[in-house]
Amino acid sequence: MLIGIIADTHDNLGAIDAAIEIFDERGVELVVHAGDLISPFAAAKFAGYGSLFKTVFGNNDGERRGLIKTIQAFGGEIDDFIEFDVDNRKFAVYHGTVAGVLNSIVESDKYDVVACGHSHSPEIKSVGKTLFINPGEACGYLSGRKTLVILDTARMDAETLEF
Repeated sequence: MLIGIIADTHDNLGAIDAAIEIFDERGVELVVHAGDLISPFAAAKFAGYGSLFKTVFGNNDGERRGLIKTIQAFGGEIDDFIEFDVDNRKFAVYHGTVAGVLNSIVESDKYDVVACGHSHSPEIKSVGKTLFINPGEACGYLSGRKTLVILDTARMDAETLEF
């Protein structure tokens, strides 16, 4: 399965549209957002993925009730921390706001993939048996670069794309 991993969109609707276009072109089947969507209207952009959209709250997501209502209305999933299985691989998603919590999740050796955001810096690395993925910032506000990750779960190959 191809998974599109994105984070820190911060209401940049043009960036969200561009990322969705890449996901559609690449045949992404599941979109994982690692937090800081910000507003319900930004979350609604992902409605086309329905139940194949999973996200976590970020530290800047202030309108939590609106985000929950919008995402649940199209069948997506949102929480502070999520776990799920794809292709017999265990995933965890956490925004990364508390570094010690993030490190504990990554170093637990419980997950095949851990995705986070928060730092706005793209990073893919192996930590024990865990593939750690931070797609960087999709908004481009801090670094001037808009990035996302495409993960092929069959090959466990992750690619950072700048768009």
